[in-house]
Amino acid sequence: MAERNIKLLVAYDGTKFAGWQVQKNQRTVQGILEESLARIHGHDVRIRGAGRTDSGVHAAGQTANFYTDINSIAAGKFAYAINSYLPEDVKVIAGEEVDASFDARRSARARVYRYYIYISPVGLPHYRHFCYKIRRRPGIVRLNELASVLIGEKDFTTFTAAGDKSKSRIRNVYSSVFYVRGDFLIYQITANAFLWKMIRSVVGTLLECEKNGMKKNDFLAILENRDRSRAGTTAPARGLFLERVIYSDEELY
Repeated sequence: MAERNIKLLVAYDGTKFAGWQVQKNQRTVQGILEESLARIHGHDVRIRGAGRTDSGVHAAGQTANFYTDINSIAAGKFAYAINSYLPEDVKVIAGEEVDASFDARRSARARVYRYYIYISPVGLPHYRHFCYKIRRRPGIVRLNELASVLIGEKDFTTFTAAGDKSKSRIRNVYSSVFYVRGDFLIYQITANAFLWKMIRSVVGTLLECEKNGMKKNDFLAILENRDRSRAGTTAPARGLFLERVIYSDEELY
């Protein structure tokens, strides 16, 4: 019988992980999941994720897939089987069987990320690993005017960290917006893909531009300059979450 392709929905607290992707002598989400799958299968199993989140970045809706030669476990039960071997800071939320051609990364149409900003003179301890605390409340109208500049297919070299190995710096951003939810100012961005540390660089730059009273054309000039030195301070990893991965045009629009 042919191997089955299993799609997983995964959530994790990235605080103590060196990112998603397997790295030698480092604790990674992919590595932990593959260890669990190896214990279930009795041999190595490779798992592929939709987004290679960096060290300290979290996920509420990472998508991954792997091929299994086990027929005795229903697709929906793999979450329970895998979770029995996982630590508390990573869990599989759901599992389903998908077409053999499905690839969590290559089949994705877009990724949705959220960045959480907590505005307070004193940071609450239970938020410390999951947001960026600032004291001053930014103007959300101005932030959204600036953030709208990013929408469309554009070159994001300005917001790329040194060492990014992408062949192209062009990405298609479908949405870029700030909104308030409870105690948090949240930035949500949806794009076909992202460059290394791009979102955190964007967030840091947007906050600095708003604080300095800059306008849309000023921010556009920073983007179009394609010079990393023109960007602001990169926001910390702890505020960033991979919220979900989109696989169809219906979800995208």
